[in-house]
Amino acid sequence: MIVNSGSAKWEGGLKDGKGVLSTKSGALSSQPYGFNTRFEGLPGTNPEELIGAAHAACFSMALSAILQEAGIGNVRIETTSEIGLAKEGDGFAIKTAHLNTRIWGDGDRAVIEECARKAEKGCPVSRVLNAEVTMDVTVG
Repeated sequence: MIVNSGSAKWEGGLKDGKGVLSTKSGALSSQPYGFNTRFEGLPGTNPEELIGAAHAACFSMALSAILQEAGIGNVRIETTSEIGLAKEGDGFAIKTAHLNTRIWGDGDRAVIEECARKAEKGCPVSRVLNAEVTMDVTVG
């Protein structure tokens, strides 16, 4: 099993507090985040944005492996994952994750699209999300 980690520090209350997050690799180091970056659209990161980036990266890597197995060459993939956070009871829940991917490759369009559908369901981040995962695919 491969184990990676992220960490966060938080000081203060929900709305007036602030925090920093870091990753084991150091790709993120003391990156600030807070209520205003999560719910008020101010510059900075938030958990849903990070989940979206992780989901897009995981999907793209899984797709590249599936395309390679299908004999598709000269592959380029661009993916975003929009994470939908909604009010639920007294709190919030991630309800949706929508992948939007554009794929270039030498091969049959239908095969490429089918590979994308397999990656949508099979990438580890898609599987860990307890949300409706959907996708739009554009080839070429």
